[in-house]
Amino acid sequence: MRFELSDVPFFPQEAYQCGPAALATVLAYSGRPATPEALAPRVYLPGRQGSLQVELVAAVRREDRIPYVIQPSLAALIAELQAGRPVVVLQNLGLARLPTWHFAVVVGYSIPEDAVVLRSGSRRRLSMSASSFVRTWDLASRWGLVVLRPGELPVADDADGYLQAVAAKEAVTGPAGLVDAYQAAALRWPESALARFGLANALRAEGRVEAAVAQYRALLNASPDDAAALNNLADALNALGCREQALQTIERALALMPEPDLRREVALQTKREILSAPQTTAGEACGD
Repeated sequence: MRFELSDVPFFPQEAYQCGPAALATVLAYSGRPATPEALAPRVYLPGRQGSLQVELVAAVRREDRIPYVIQPSLAALIAELQAGRPVVVLQNLGLARLPTWHFAVVVGYSIPEDAVVLRSGSRRRLSMSASSFVRTWDLASRWGLVVLRPGELPVADDADGYLQAVAAKEAVTGPAGLVDAYQAAALRWPESALARFGLANALRAEGRVEAAVAQYRALLNASPDDAAALNNLADALNALGCREQALQTIERALALMPEPDLRREVALQTKREILSAPQTTAGEACGD
């Protein structure tokens, strides 16, 4: 069996620029215009004459994409390829004690030839024996990265890993724009409180307050004592003008929070905001 993503673009690597070149390759393939020259100031470390994984991951987050580190196995790598995603890999082309680090992009494989196909260095199509690839990948702890569009999910049934990746992006760029990412997770892993909580927060950040309220309430139906969800629900109800319902909700949250507690300070601020707001809405939106 042979499999290859032949339309993955190629950016020839200049000296020590394998990181920007590999990253530009997968970003461009995912629909984000990118070049090594544009990415280099963000991911290239002159003092190290190269890039680190953390720089590549951070750069992906800033490009409206979700960086997902795959599980360290050939099976995981092949599964992502078959799903249509090239994989950035870190290789050690030297020795364990004298490493030569190199980023390349895996775009295919050939079982009859026992080979892996890469975009690497100055080679658009480098066919490398599977044994040699695995050796160089092993020496780099089998690190591999795929770039996900919001709403795309990894092949692996890895709710924790995926949601950590989305939450890390949220910490950098905020929750707005992540509705599709959390919605996909909530559909695939409906038992995940983190997926539903993230979805509610993303909806709220985009001004879709009634939809956020519905998600917070669904979460609380399963976990009535989730103080963070209660606080955020109270805030959302207040935004809808549901003052009395918001006050009742924030009091429930405060009752679950001991003193001293940073979360309690946040909830007290929410309560102050509710008390200063008038009741302007009644009916279905407020839960009446």
